[in-house]
Amino acid sequence: MEQLLYHYAWLIPVFPLFSATVMGLGLISFQKATQSLRRDLAFFTIFLLGISVIFSLAIFFFQYNGNGSYQWEMEWVVSQNFSLEMGYLIDPLSSTMLVVVSTVAFLVMIYTDGYMNYDQGYVRFFSYLSLFTASMLGLVLSTNLVQVYIFWELIGLCSYLLIGFWFTRTTAGDACQKAFITNRMGDFGLLLGILGFYWLTKSFHFNEIAFRLESLLQVDPKLIPLGTLFAILLFLGPISKSAQFPLHVWLPDAMEGPTPISALIHAATLVAAGVFLVGRMFPIFDQFPIVMSTIAWTGCLTAFLGATIATTQVDLKKGLAYSTVSQLGYMMMAMGVGSYSAGLFHLITHAYSKALLFLGSGSAIHGMEGAVGFSPYINQNMNQMGGLRKKMPITAITFLIGTLSICGFPPFACFWSKDAILSDLFQANPILWLFAWLTAGLTSFYMFRIYFLTFEGTFRGPNISLVKESGPMMLFPLIVLTIPTLILGLTGTPFKDFFKSFQENIPIETDVDWPEFLTMAGSSVGIGLLGFLFAFFVYYKCSISRTALVSLSLPLYEFSKNKWYLDDLYEIIIVKANRKLAQRILFFDQYFIDGLVNFSGIFVFFTGEGLRYTETGRFQAYGSTILFVLISFVGYLVFQIS
Repeated sequence: MEQLLYHYAWLIPVFPLFSATVMGLGLISFQKATQSLRRDLAFFTIFLLGISVIFSLAIFFFQYNGNGSYQWEMEWVVSQNFSLEMGYLIDPLSSTMLVVVSTVAFLVMIYTDGYMNYDQGYVRFFSYLSLFTASMLGLVLSTNLVQVYIFWELIGLCSYLLIGFWFTRTTAGDACQKAFITNRMGDFGLLLGILGFYWLTKSFHFNEIAFRLESLLQVDPKLIPLGTLFAILLFLGPISKSAQFPLHVWLPDAMEGPTPISALIHAATLVAAGVFLVGRMFPIFDQFPIVMSTIAWTGCLTAFLGATIATTQVDLKKGLAYSTVSQLGYMMMAMGVGSYSAGLFHLITHAYSKALLFLGSGSAIHGMEGAVGFSPYINQNMNQMGGLRKKMPITAITFLIGTLSICGFPPFACFWSKDAILSDLFQANPILWLFAWLTAGLTSFYMFRIYFLTFEGTFRGPNISLVKESGPMMLFPLIVLTIPTLILGLTGTPFKDFFKSFQENIPIETDVDWPEFLTMAGSSVGIGLLGFLFAFFVYYKCSISRTALVSLSLPLYEFSKNKWYLDDLYEIIIVKANRKLAQRILFFDQYFIDGLVNFSGIFVFFTGEGLRYTETGRFQAYGSTILFVLISFVGYLVFQIS
């Protein structure tokens, strides 16, 4: 049975790809008919993705029960000394990611039907969403780096289309261009790294590269600097896709897209792709200590940066976006210190928790539209919210569950994954642990700040009676997502770490160092409680004046509110500098290059016009011209002889 299932595993990305193709061709060729069947096509898409979910769960079940890895490939490009294969790989990592991507995408699509029901681009959005999901599923199943790069670029293209979905908004157009250009920087490095490792090992396959690289480095240690360079170039791809410093600036602006795609980007697709690739390439990165340190410190800086900026955001979705930046930093820190399973575990627990939070924020924004209108600058502004729990109790409760999980409070999912990361960081590098520990306190503060400003207190908008709870198509995914948010962490507890055993193919660890566990867990929960209490007294009880707090820490507040001035810095050294360079190139092109071309044309024109007057058709004129030339020539010869 499992062999038959593995044999047809390639259908998992094909199902959403097929629905995307049907809707795309329908919009191009039969627009009116396609629009009239909009909901039928949406449910058809959801149904096909549901089949992919069942396939993914079945494959995960067989993998977890001890079936070995399965790989199938076919020759795609063949020449005398070169061949390139395409296929799919099923192992613990890919089977786990298949479940995460397919289930989150399935719930997001159900939610989309309620959220985008009255949007004119309803079918177009579903087609983009399906292509996005298919691309991520294809990436997860890839057997080599070339295949990874193809799907890597596809998810980048889909993110561009989805972030700029409401392209009539100037801000949406700017955001999708910013995401596209920023990701191109990292993708260029990724491509160079892929080509570099192929030049070094003559292979694109993950395991072959790792094995051959290990042999090469043992034979010739002088190759270590070159391998380090290629590995860092390869890591540039995850830096851009997973919004790591300094290429994190695109992710908060990506909130210009509809909320369902924000949930999918932040939970299971685009930003997850970078962490997934680091996990897939872990045997290669692990051979270069400098690269591992680079990954760890990049994650550390990103986690702290994202948390500090999130503390001053007033836009609900942007606050959650910087939370994602920070949590991705945790994952990279874990990978960088060699804690592969802890980083991957946090990727999965965070995926469900953050999907719950983003869909909950979309529900709150959707409910606010009746009171404040459809402007995102108002209905996403937390200063216009407050007291929504009274009108939207299901949204508020599910959002609170997601908040508790992201903050790392037991027994919620992210507590166990974050505790595993902090424990491994403490053993590997206490300085990294200290930054991660402080970031945990900031996380609790900004997450409860978001919750209190949105759902508690008094409503600060014009009329709370116009606020209403979302419909069942939007609430159903929220309720379902609370289940993994509550219990998924139990698969990776220190008492019985099923997750680590499955991913690393080792026996389940049952021996617990209780003093270490209680110390690490107590310290992380303790600083989380401090962050919660600070947010509670500032934003719920209001016993601490926000105005006084801002005035006391004005430089830090401005530094955070202006996003560490990184966007301004990029505006000066990249945008404005490139614009000035472009203006100078334009000046050179117009007045020098075009000037030469235009001068040549003008010179030929006037020369021709002048010579035209010598063509009179009279013999006397021709004779006079010949005589003049002869006399001039003779005079020149006489002058030379004398």
